[in-house]
Amino acid sequence: MNINSFKIAAFYAFADLSNIEELQKIFNKFLLKEGIKGTVLIAHEGINGTVAGKEASIDKFKDFLRSNNLYEQQNYKISCCTEDPFPRLKVKLKDEIVSIGNELADPSKIVGEYVQPEDWNNLISQDDVLVLDTRNTYEFSIGTFKESIQPETTNFREFTDWLESSDIDKNKKVAMFCTGGIRCEKASSLMKVNGFKNIYHLQGGILNYMEKVDEEDSLWNGECFVFDDRVALNHNLQVGSYDMCHGCRMPITDADKLQKEYERGVSCPNCFNNKTPDQKKRYADRQKQVDLAKLRNEKHIGATFQSRKK
Repeated sequence: MNINSFKIAAFYAFADLSNIEELQKIFNKFLLKEGIKGTVLIAHEGINGTVAGKEASIDKFKDFLRSNNLYEQQNYKISCCTEDPFPRLKVKLKDEIVSIGNELADPSKIVGEYVQPEDWNNLISQDDVLVLDTRNTYEFSIGTFKESIQPETTNFREFTDWLESSDIDKNKKVAMFCTGGIRCEKASSLMKVNGFKNIYHLQGGILNYMEKVDEEDSLWNGECFVFDDRVALNHNLQVGSYDMCHGCRMPITDADKLQKEYERGVSCPNCFNNKTPDQKKRYADRQKQVDLAKLRNEKHIGATFQSRKK
């Protein structure tokens, strides 16, 4: 690993946590001391997050999770990049570590059958298997597995309504996947509670698949959206070809940035018609402040998801 690069840890663990306020303080103190940035969500059901820092600091973070009984090897994934993908540290208390909004979904009680990345291709290549992408539409649009379906959700909380209105046979084999595995934990739990018999999900999600399966053997098409400044990763877990619109936070291509609706930091073809003049002016003013801060070699507080391709 290059001395100037950053190590990114994406992780989650379901655990019965009682004093989450105290745990929030413990996480904050450790991460600030180690110069680690990113987002950590803490709830009574466990933790979920993605953080970045120098290699030695992230290695210490793994030990920190172990010491607090919150490290699960299969749900802890590492990648690298040359620039810090996070502008700040946020440690938040939440009702859920991934919000599906349905109390029946409880992975600690019932969950689908885990499938290792090495066995995934064989499962989804079977004719009687429905491949289900549990992510949102904008994630699905830049990459997914061959012949998968997507519930056309823009928020994971919409999955419950989609499931209730779907006509999927409850005896059908369903193989589901998401970015790191956590949304499938909740989605598969909800499906099992609702009587679906044959539910499988990709252990560790797309990121684990990309790490364990060679690109020449892969059934993945496109790139994988991630919720940080890298925007998307290719099959080698390297920064991909997408940028992000700071007006709507949707992934955009170089072709999108050539359209008249695109203004850096303000809008893109996806959101131009949905922004009011006041919003566009506010975003333009924000972008101006970001650019001025960059000239002073500072990082503006509103610089989240700043473009890599100026």
